[in-house]
Amino acid sequence: MDGLTGQTHAFRALPDEAPLAMPTQSLRSRPASGRKPSTAPPGMIWRRSLVIGGAAAMTAEGAHEMYLVLGGNGLTILQLGILAVFVVLFAWIALAFTSAVGGFFSLASGGGRGLGISTTGPLPELTSRTALLMPTYNEAPARVMAALEAIHGALATLGALPHFDIFILSDTTDVDMWIAEEAAFLALRARTDGDDKIFYRRRPKNIQRKAGNIGEWVQRFGQAYPQMLVLDADSVMTGEIIVRLAGAIERHPDVGLIQTLPIIVNGGTLFARMQQFAGRVYGPLIAHGIAWWHGSEGNYWGHNAVIRTQAFAEQAGLPELHGRKPFGGHILSHDFVEAALLRRGGWAVHMVPALQGSYEESPPSLTELAVRDRRWCQGNLQHAAVLPARGLHWISRMHLLMGIGSYITAPLWLIFLITGILISLQARFVPPNYFPSGRTLFPLWPSVDPVRSMWVFVGTMGVLLAPKLLAYVLLLFNAEERRGCGGAARAFLSLLLETLIAGLIAPVAMLIQSMHVVSILGGRDGGWQAQKRDDGSVPFRDVTRAYWRYTFFGLLLGLLAYLVSLSLALWMSPVVVGLALAIPLVALTGSRRAGSALRRMGLLLIPEERTPPAVLVKALELQRELSGSGGSDAISQLLTDQRLLAAHRAMLPPARRPRVDALDANLVMGTAKLGEAASLADARRMLAPREMAAVLADGDGLARLVLLANDDLREGNEPSLRDRV
Repeated sequence: MDGLTGQTHAFRALPDEAPLAMPTQSLRSRPASGRKPSTAPPGMIWRRSLVIGGAAAMTAEGAHEMYLVLGGNGLTILQLGILAVFVVLFAWIALAFTSAVGGFFSLASGGGRGLGISTTGPLPELTSRTALLMPTYNEAPARVMAALEAIHGALATLGALPHFDIFILSDTTDVDMWIAEEAAFLALRARTDGDDKIFYRRRPKNIQRKAGNIGEWVQRFGQAYPQMLVLDADSVMTGEIIVRLAGAIERHPDVGLIQTLPIIVNGGTLFARMQQFAGRVYGPLIAHGIAWWHGSEGNYWGHNAVIRTQAFAEQAGLPELHGRKPFGGHILSHDFVEAALLRRGGWAVHMVPALQGSYEESPPSLTELAVRDRRWCQGNLQHAAVLPARGLHWISRMHLLMGIGSYITAPLWLIFLITGILISLQARFVPPNYFPSGRTLFPLWPSVDPVRSMWVFVGTMGVLLAPKLLAYVLLLFNAEERRGCGGAARAFLSLLLETLIAGLIAPVAMLIQSMHVVSILGGRDGGWQAQKRDDGSVPFRDVTRAYWRYTFFGLLLGLLAYLVSLSLALWMSPVVVGLALAIPLVALTGSRRAGSALRRMGLLLIPEERTPPAVLVKALELQRELSGSGGSDAISQLLTDQRLLAAHRAMLPPARRPRVDALDANLVMGTAKLGEAASLADARRMLAPREMAAVLADGDGLARLVLLANDDLREGNEPSLRDRV
């Protein structure tokens, strides 16, 4: 009889393996297949011509106007520099504008569904199995298990559960969280009676991080599941959208991936509520726009998407980039590259933004966003090595370029501002040279047209802010969405508030991203840090220590502008004020109290707050319930809980094969220290966290810990732990 379950069958954390080959792809050779998907929408050449051609025309006009602003005759080196940077930056916002216009007309005409996926009506009949994959890395188990239980319940309600299995794919390195994950997994199975539907696996070595986590699952179990739906630790999806996605990829055999539009929810701090309002109101416009002109050459955002397992295995095995970190090594931002490789192999990649029921959460503060952005920045800059890959579709190359540009634009804005001040300083303190080329009939009069400059600024701001206004116009014509955002007036006030605060934060974010780029170009690897998701508040002293440099830089910038002229200081005031107020801005936006106050006022509301979906309500209820359970001493819990210890033993990785597998230095050191430990307390004091993790993942090491705990219990006249286990 099994000591874990009390039944005659043995405990199994995983199903039978069904291996699927996943060869590493070459970026230097073109694959044999490159067919055009049958799901490519008609008229894509015209859509792309309108979006890209329109952006190019706007950029050309903007560059001409800026040239005239700078004088238009014999530009200096600084002026040529600022003109070049302006052209790049204006092209960036012009493409966003024309794409948003495409999204406006797509939404206004009721488009955006794609692949014939119905957003209402009967659910499709499924014929195959789909794996729901939840990768997790040092995440709170209560959050992860609550989301999965809510999803499990939603699928059970629809009667679709026989077509889905759930896999928790752990890369957790923190010992306490690892043991808590195992305990939470057992509890989840018990609550759902899901022994044959919910599975757990922890990798002792986090090779290739999340991409490696998914890839390892594909190679072990992928043959048994035609589709996999990849989640993130903060993902929640309704049963309806999961079934519709699985049905859609079943019906279209040449589709490799379908990406949804995740809506940000559960924001508590002011910063998170700003993010979720912007994502809910402006996000659909942007997503419909890119879906309208990307067509079957869409992108992948790493989660809340369904993927054809065979296609992924054939095409998405990521190579290791040449060179040292931060540019070489494993590809960090794997999702863009995986989408590009899938499309290169002839598989369609679609975004279907009209499907509702896909949710995620936002970092609670600018500080936490910066932690995540550092990793994303390094990953996106790595894409420069992927751009020359042979056989990529040109739209896929655009995705990679836009990923790089999303971070390169920050230092370009900074260069633009500093160069503008230098030009003004030059005009103020350096005597002009009217005859730079020797004797000429007419002198060269240096001049900057202030009136034209004002209109260029107004036009640039108009292009930048127009997508928000277009999104608001669409909101006005959708009564349900309008009411969900608090009504037309409150929604407009929310738009103004979000724009104002985001505008003040923008210079701080610009400096943060600029420093990230400089750090990466300087050869510093950012590593992989777990994301803090709940509370963004930090002590004011810590905020001051982290952001005083931004305040100092803002004040210095304002002083330089004032030394040139009062008008330049006024012109620079939005940037100066944002930087000067960096400390209180970060503290305020990371506050849950400020976020709650605005919610009570009916500002920054989204429809999912006024009428929350059942799956979100269930997930939050479960998270609150599960967060209060479990002890803090995970190792003691493991060694004293018979059921947990038996399950832990059953889930240990295979023992090392002598002279075949490499030695694990952490295990060697941990085992040596265990041999000298006289008690469990000694062992916990002597072993470093990585050594303790290695010992707990080894059968012999675990046995030694059990003996130490057994001795401790015997000395305390407690029942023998060995007898209980």
